[in-house]
Amino acid sequence: MKIAIIGAGFAGLAAAYDLKKAGHEVVIYESAGYVGGLASGFKEPRWDWHVEKFYHHWFQSDRHMLGLIRELGWEDKVLFPRPYTVLLDNGKWYPFDSILHALLFPGLGFGLDKIRFGFVGLYLRLTNNWKALEKFTADEWMRKYAGRRVYEKMWKPLLVGKFGPYYQDVNMAWMWARLKARTTRLGTFEGGFQRFADMFAEKLRSMGVEIRLGVGVRFIKRNQAQGLMIDAGGTVEPYDRVLVTTSPNLMAKFCPDLPEDYLKGLLGLKSMGAVVMVMSLKQQLSQDGYYWFNLPKEAGYPFLALVEHTNFVSKEHFGGDHIVYAGDYLEAGHEYFSMSDEELLEHFTPAFKKFNPAFEKDWVKKVWVFKTNYAQPVPLANHSKNIPAMQTPIEGLYFASMSQVYPWDRGTNFAVEIGRKAARMILGKNHES
Repeated sequence: MKIAIIGAGFAGLAAAYDLKKAGHEVVIYESAGYVGGLASGFKEPRWDWHVEKFYHHWFQSDRHMLGLIRELGWEDKVLFPRPYTVLLDNGKWYPFDSILHALLFPGLGFGLDKIRFGFVGLYLRLTNNWKALEKFTADEWMRKYAGRRVYEKMWKPLLVGKFGPYYQDVNMAWMWARLKARTTRLGTFEGGFQRFADMFAEKLRSMGVEIRLGVGVRFIKRNQAQGLMIDAGGTVEPYDRVLVTTSPNLMAKFCPDLPEDYLKGLLGLKSMGAVVMVMSLKQQLSQDGYYWFNLPKEAGYPFLALVEHTNFVSKEHFGGDHIVYAGDYLEAGHEYFSMSDEELLEHFTPAFKKFNPAFEKDWVKKVWVFKTNYAQPVPLANHSKNIPAMQTPIEGLYFASMSQVYPWDRGTNFAVEIGRKAARMILGKNHES
């Protein structure tokens, strides 16, 4: 078969790998001039490593991603340093990345609150019945079982930060999946995620996969005589199968001939965008060497998370620069999307002094700002009923995106999983369950 894949993110690359191994002709279309999708990165000339545009890391439980890397023979390039994640309580930062640190965290109080916190965490780690949980919102379930104090200190800030105005509508299965799948150890790839994506793309090319970068798709239509027709880069080509790995909105734009019910389902899915500012600094921001700061919106911070990347991997990989992220999940249309890089830096600068009172703006060597309208799907109650089918009503046309990894949270691990699942479907080896 001649198969086209739209999107050279991790889902598209993983699908191409399996389809090519099965002996098929594979062409990848990517509108950007690089591979990697939302996990792509950039590199200054004096740096040895790439920096991700939107901060990424792996968990030790990411079996799909780590399994693919083992297949490729690159597991020696996966690193699991020991960074520190901290949480704020009464103006002071406390480590919160292990069971012991959680038990010692003063913000959870003492006695019954910590007991409930422990039992709720244990239950969610042990149960696999997420479908029973998706009937409830995380807000109502956590208030009831974890208790008001624990919920408002721990889980509400996370929901508000990730989902903004939708925080009370997100279902409990999403929270279950977040706690179920994640580990305290965080991993990365030697050279950064972009290096992995570039190496993977070269591997695919060596296998005979054609990757067309900087080629945007205009539309996909079915022709009864010639099959699926792709209009891209000024030419129209026929394919036996097409896999689209973009956002639901782009899928709807590419394929206007999809039945009304399927299109309505795509366009009805809610999501949050993201704005991330990356800075290279002359000096270390966190004097204690903390990596990830979880920031409650009610504390007045203008972003959800501050991440000092070079407290995770050495500054020596970046020419001695200290790399810091300040990022937030936001609704499309938020003022941050229209701000210039300089305006956003001015807006964020006062907050940096809260992490280090000595911080001055002249510490900043360079700033990069990255924005996307599609970063975080919003799963509402009984969301499993809203997931678009991977095999669309148009014969030979498939859709695989992070909107379908539910109940799991978006990330490269589940992008690889859904890409490989789509490949199996195209090969007729399994069906959706």
